[in-house]
Amino acid sequence: MKSTDEINQIAKRVISHEQEAIGHLITELDTGFAQAVELIFKSQGNVVVTGIGKSAIIAQKIVATFNSTGTNAVFMHAADAIHGDLGIIRDEDVILALSKSGETPEIKVLVPLLKSRGNKLIAVVGNPDSYLALQADFVLNTYVKTEACPNNLAPTSSTTAQLVMGDALAVALLECRGFSAEDFARVHPGGALGKKLYLRVEDLYVRNEKPAVKPTDELPQVIVEISAKRLGAAAVIEDGKLLGIITDGDLRRMLMKTSDLTGLKASEIMTENPKAIDHQSLVVDALQLMRSHNITQLPVLKDGKYVGVIHLHDILHEGIL
Repeated sequence: MKSTDEINQIAKRVISHEQEAIGHLITELDTGFAQAVELIFKSQGNVVVTGIGKSAIIAQKIVATFNSTGTNAVFMHAADAIHGDLGIIRDEDVILALSKSGETPEIKVLVPLLKSRGNKLIAVVGNPDSYLALQADFVLNTYVKTEACPNNLAPTSSTTAQLVMGDALAVALLECRGFSAEDFARVHPGGALGKKLYLRVEDLYVRNEKPAVKPTDELPQVIVEISAKRLGAAAVIEDGKLLGIITDGDLRRMLMKTSDLTGLKASEIMTENPKAIDHQSLVVDALQLMRSHNITQLPVLKDGKYVGVIHLHDILHEGIL
């Protein structure tokens, strides 16, 4: 077994090697990349991404990235294609084929079949003089001098280069389409990422009670309201308008200042003009407001009127933090 320092040196060597390989891609970019992007952008069909071996795995990741950024894509394994999966392809589809060598037997069988259908073919290939490259309509050169593997055998730098080229295609298409955060949210509705982009205050505050007192209500009524509604605060309301807020913290600070609680009214305890948020605001904006002012709840307003409270616990429950 190697020492910790030796193992770390191996990792550094691999990372440095792959970093150099990725940097080399910039020098290989030519007009073919822009033409490939334009072809996909104008296509009325899907991008069918194919490959064999490790390239097939990278192809699946590229498909996932395309689909999540506004470019419709499907995966077709190069070996399965010649056993029925060619049926995936439609006349208007664009084929994106990944191969380091461009000379694998499956690719050599598949390419003539693709060409006979009339589909445009983009090759992501490490050998621009290979069979695949010479048959393709556009070539994206992902040549790497050597693999990061010390035996120069295991696909490492070459698959990283393919992955980076796929990301470059996806982002170029994303920007050409003007794909927005709202578009992203529509295809990422699940998980914390999607919720950050679409979940609004009105989706959460309605689950809570609506703690409220009048400015003339006395301290016992305020305490009962805060305790009963279980949100650690009560809004001070007059004719639907938010005048202030009283929190558990306000009550504690008030008790530290005076021992005479007789006749103490809500208007004398409340924090005036409290931070509040509109019901249609994004939950992430509510979270930012809470963080910036070190508070755990916000009154919610609709058309300028108090309608409820959103609490930090509501946001935590959604897994947004």
